[in-house]
Amino acid sequence: MGGHLVEDIERIMSEAGQALADAVEAALPGWVRRSVEQLLIAWLDRTDPEVLARADLAGQRAGREVGARIRGLVSSDLDDQTTTPLSIVRQAVSYPADVLDDAGIPEVERDEFAQRRFPGDRYGLSPASWADIDPALTDVGLAWGAAKALAHRHRHAPPHGPGPDPQVG
Repeated sequence: MGGHLVEDIERIMSEAGQALADAVEAALPGWVRRSVEQLLIAWLDRTDPEVLARADLAGQRAGREVGARIRGLVSSDLDDQTTTPLSIVRQAVSYPADVLDDAGIPEVERDEFAQRRFPGDRYGLSPASWADIDPALTDVGLAWGAAKALAHRHRHAPPHGPGPDPQVG
C-alpha cells in the first residue's frame, strides 16, 4: 500500500505543478500589459497603443518562457528544487521593464529593502504574492505548495512520525 501512496503523492504534485505552470502562462500576458499600462498612465497620464502592443508581445513571450521554466522546476525531483515558482515569476519583471525602458519611462524610486531584495526590478513590479499577478493564481499556487509539502513530508519524515521511535529504549 505504501508504494501506491508514494505514486499518488507524486502524481498529485505533478498535476498541481503542471496546473500552476499552465495558469502562470495564461496570466502573465495580462500582468505584463497591466504593469506597462499603469506606469504609462502614472508618468504620461495616458496610454500609448504602440507601447501596449509591444507589452502584449512581451507578455506572450513571458508566458511561454516563464511557463517553461516553471514546468522544468516542477517536473524535477523535489529535492533538486532550489527555488520556487513565485521566485521564477518575480524574475518576469524584466518583460514589462524592457518595454518601459524602450518607451523612455523613468525608473521608480524604491526603498532600500526593495533595492536589496529585488535589485533588477527597476519599476517596483515584483509581485509579493500570486494574487498580485492574477487572483486566479492564488488557489493553484497554494495547491502546488501543499502538494510539495506533502511529498516532502512523506519522503523525509521519520518512519514512526515526528516523535521518538517507540521501539527504541
